Amino acid sequence: MDSSAARRWLGQLRASLQGERERGRAYQPRFTRHHLTFSWLGALLSLGLLGGLSAWSGYLLMAAPLGASSVLLFGHPRSPLAQPRNIVLGNGVAGVIAWLVVSGGWDGVWGVALAVGLTIVVGQRCRCLHPPAGGVAFLGVFLKAGTGFVLFPVLSGSVLLVLLAWLFSRGVKGASTYPVHWL
Repeated sequence: MDSSAARRWLGQLRASLQGERERGRAYQPRFTRHHLTFSWLGALLSLGLLGGLSAWSGYLLMAAPLGASSVLLFGHPRSPLAQPRNIVLGNGVAGVIAWLVVSGGWDGVWGVALAVGLTIVVGQRCRCLHPPAGGVAFLGVFLKAGTGFVLFPVLSGSVLLVLLAWLFSRGVKGASTYPVHWL
């Protein structure tokens, strides 16, 4: 490749990358300092309360996927994927699917893959897609979870997290109103 062809190619590459950067700016949300503060504080308080309730009650109310749910709840509460239907039903469906997969004798890599794949399809079909639900399905199969896993921590933790986000949005002046819709 001669130098003029190389310069032309580099110019086209630079223009293409510049266009990608501009499209990314339009697509990616921007957050104010207030929103950053409320996101941090909401997640801190809600997950701290879930942990405290777990210790007090003796029931497990926390699991790693609920941390991911809190990212959506407090980081981008207006997202369709952060609404109560998506969090509670999405995580609940994933817990049930994990339990069914384990009950069916599936485990290991293929059990995890089956549970996560089914969670996506059922979440799409039932209009309750929630990305952290893939983590619920993964964790449920990995731990060889029983029915108790669906109730504690999945459903109880999801419901409490949604209620805490709702209370937080009502109780803290300037926080984003949550939810956009319940169902």
